[in-house]
Amino acid sequence: MKKPGLTFWSGLIGVTACLLLTSLFVGRYPMTPGDVCTAFFLWASDLWNQWVLGATAPSAPTIHHTVIFGIRLPRILAAALIGAGMSVAGTSFQGLFKNPLVSPEILGVASGAGFGAAIGILISAPPALVQGLAFLFGIGAVGMAYTMSRMIRSGPVLVLVLSGIIVGALFSALVGLLKYVADPYDTLPAIVFWLMGSLSSVSMTDVGMAAPPVAASCLVLFIIRWRMNLLTMSDDEAKALGVNTKWMTRIILICATLITASAVCISGIIGWIGLVVPHIGRMLVGPDFRKLLPASALIGAVFLLLVDSLSRTIFPTEIPLGILTAMIGAPVFAWLMMRRQVGWL
Repeated sequence: MKKPGLTFWSGLIGVTACLLLTSLFVGRYPMTPGDVCTAFFLWASDLWNQWVLGATAPSAPTIHHTVIFGIRLPRILAAALIGAGMSVAGTSFQGLFKNPLVSPEILGVASGAGFGAAIGILISAPPALVQGLAFLFGIGAVGMAYTMSRMIRSGPVLVLVLSGIIVGALFSALVGLLKYVADPYDTLPAIVFWLMGSLSSVSMTDVGMAAPPVAASCLVLFIIRWRMNLLTMSDDEAKALGVNTKWMTRIILICATLITASAVCISGIIGWIGLVVPHIGRMLVGPDFRKLLPASALIGAVFLLLVDSLSRTIFPTEIPLGILTAMIGAPVFAWLMMRRQVGWL
């Protein structure tokens, strides 16, 4: 495979940047470049007046300003953040478990987060508490899986995966129980809609809460990405090359879990990104994690930005993103398999 050069990386970064910009114009409310520029000029003027001139009250927002900063910009940033983060988490999990069919939800984090969110919705908690419960139960589910795997000494990687499947099934059953007892006219639709994944109610506050753990965890994984290549070897070979496999496993688990839990708590469960995008990245740049991890992050951001734009424009009512990612991701994965691009190394 030809190594990706400067042209490839410049093109991929350029596509991501262009999609971030053009997504501001896409939606049910028509928006021209002049409208967007006016909205940003008004925002910059308010910042100047408040921070430099000491004005106490911002100017009256226009409808363009409200649409851009209240609706589109938060969900665009959230889509890029979640798409990149879930792709990095999926790539890291696939490298850790030496299995190309692993996704970020393998250890039960999505099911745990879904249970936490369902509890919050059932008790009519405010959105911030629903997100907090989703995050805590997502982390707790992975903690349960890891603790269970530590109690069994043989085959640590396989046991961890099986423990994650067990914990995920348990929380899925508990979510089903909560859906059964929920009010079918009020609470149940809210739970179902959350579980299908959506960015329709994301705010800049949500993005601000999710961005630090996602960015910090991605940074750690980027720093150690060259060591992930050594994890594809056997444990004995990796140890012979000076890699502390236990610590590497823990670092990857913690970082990938933080990314997944942070993403799921603000968007709900949006599947297929962490499974399909790493394979597209391998097809383009190869299996070297030094190139695969940044490529997966950019491709994941592009993928979810495109899906979110489709959700906002093509259909008369907004379709949950989890449905669209499955409708797009499944055929893409089938195409990759037919091209025999799903192999490991």
